[in-house]
Amino acid sequence: MAIRFPRINRTYAVAVHDVLVAAAAFVLGLLLRHGADNFGAATTGFIVEGLLLFTGIAVVVFWRTRIYRALWRYCSLRDVIELVKAASLVVLIFLPVLFAVTRLEDFPRSSLVIIWILLMLLLIGPRVAYRALVERSMAGLFERAEQARVPVLLIGAGTAADEFIRSTTSGGSSGYRVVGLLDDDPKKKGANIRGVRVFGTLDMLPDALRKLKRQALRPQRLILTDEQLSPDKVRALLVAADGSGLAFARLPRLTDFRTDKGQALAPKPIAIEDLLGRPQTVLDRAGMKALVAGRRVCVTGAGGTIGAELSRQIAALGPVELVLIDHAEFNLYAIDAEIAGEYPNLPRQAVLADVRERARVEMTFARLRPELVFHAAALKHVPIVEDNPNEGVLTNVIGTRNVADACVEAGVGLMVLISTDKAVNPTSVMGASKRVAECYCQAKGSDHEARRRTRFVTVRFGNVLGSSGSVVPLFQRQIAAGGPVTVTHPEVTRFFMTTREAVELVLQASALGASEVEPPIFVLDMGEPIRIADLARQMIRLAGRQPERDIKIVYTGLRPGEKLHEALFQEGEHHQEAVVAGLHRAVSRPLDPTLIARQVDELGAAARAGLTSRVLALMTALVPEYRAAPTTLGRAAP
Repeated sequence: MAIRFPRINRTYAVAVHDVLVAAAAFVLGLLLRHGADNFGAATTGFIVEGLLLFTGIAVVVFWRTRIYRALWRYCSLRDVIELVKAASLVVLIFLPVLFAVTRLEDFPRSSLVIIWILLMLLLIGPRVAYRALVERSMAGLFERAEQARVPVLLIGAGTAADEFIRSTTSGGSSGYRVVGLLDDDPKKKGANIRGVRVFGTLDMLPDALRKLKRQALRPQRLILTDEQLSPDKVRALLVAADGSGLAFARLPRLTDFRTDKGQALAPKPIAIEDLLGRPQTVLDRAGMKALVAGRRVCVTGAGGTIGAELSRQIAALGPVELVLIDHAEFNLYAIDAEIAGEYPNLPRQAVLADVRERARVEMTFARLRPELVFHAAALKHVPIVEDNPNEGVLTNVIGTRNVADACVEAGVGLMVLISTDKAVNPTSVMGASKRVAECYCQAKGSDHEARRRTRFVTVRFGNVLGSSGSVVPLFQRQIAAGGPVTVTHPEVTRFFMTTREAVELVLQASALGASEVEPPIFVLDMGEPIRIADLARQMIRLAGRQPERDIKIVYTGLRPGEKLHEALFQEGEHHQEAVVAGLHRAVSRPLDPTLIARQVDELGAAARAGLTSRVLALMTALVPEYRAAPTTLGRAAP
């Protein structure tokens, strides 16, 4: 029968080590002070008492400072500072106590300095040596052979690169071996981080690969560590990596909140957001919180992409109650369950309702009395709405009118309409219907009586990545199926923004617009438009395939109602410079509230009666910039 020894408790072992170190420092200090020949005679009479006193003080100090609890494997500068403090405290306490006992008659004062230095060295030295052993020698001998680790080249020679290189030797990213760095700053060429060389700027990638290949260190992967690198340069690196047969990944951003700290520096694949994103806008989060905190907030279309993200971010800002409205049962259930799991103490109301039903909307608002309403419910898919124009009008126009009127009737403090760039100089029913919705809210907000009860804000922006009807999920499905990827036109462009960023700016605009007298239209700064054909090629490369060779791109022609290029401002519509970073303000023509209300009533009646040609004519009257597609006019009933 095998003998089983009890496992030694690490904390106790470290505590015993530190106490023995204190005793050894005391004896060695005196030995160095007096020398081996005179040690016995010089210390007679106080060596035992002094040793017991010094060791006892050390026990108390180490226990109070808890230095024995720090893990040696992760010994850092902060730990070293704490050890220095503890050693100094032991000596500072020992000196007056010893003076009170012996008057220091037989104890040389200079030996205290020697004991203090030895105590620090004996406390710090083993910890630093252990960490060095684990991170280097032990990692090579017992964790993973150096040759078995994946060689990588880092893009960016900053703090994140330093952290990643350090993590490759401490277990967090030990599956990787950093063989070189590139950085956007030419001044860093020739420098090194933890012994890893900076080969030069990003355009020197081919030269760096050749040098590393000659040293038998050619990397298998590029890892992006620089968060601030522009999307253009990230796209260029993707093409270069693809041409060199290298995988491309990035480290998580600081905004990628994680609870698993052990995986904090694990590289993740480059996503399409990394190629299209922009530097993070600095937001007035205090103003956003002041708008929402302590208020009853309602989100219509809460189950959609924008509505769901609005619900998440609003819930995080501390409303007193959150009302979720959607006509799709499963979507409503999904977002309600998500909010319940994330914020179990937040009172919620999940209301199954269609904004087209005026009585239902009015009854809901009268019963729940929201103070802020974010109206995100809409039909957004251009070809579908083009084939069903009456339904598009009933949801996008009449639904918006119902919500706006109910807000005024219930005394809602602020209504925010979520609009779209397709409302600008529209060529589709969807775009024109959203422009009419903008006009109605503008007119309602200009009415003196209505304005006394409710402020109206409109926020207009382009496509959000991954939203329902977005081209990105379509391309992902087509690539997964092996292609082809369908693009409408080689030159078609669109604005893109991440859902999170769009909603953050919506909340920022809402906080700004709440204090304005006239109802503003805020336009999100969408950056530069992206060619859809380029987007398709980039997504194919991200999937590890070659465009045209592995997956074909097929051009199918613009669909009914689609434009070649989108815009963010109407023809003749003035716009002011950014109120804050990421936001612009559109100045539209003045509107007559009475006339708009009458025209919208006529538009709703025609849509309910199925008079499509009448619907298109009324929308043209309301939105002179609207040019109905010939195919839509051809399908319209006489």
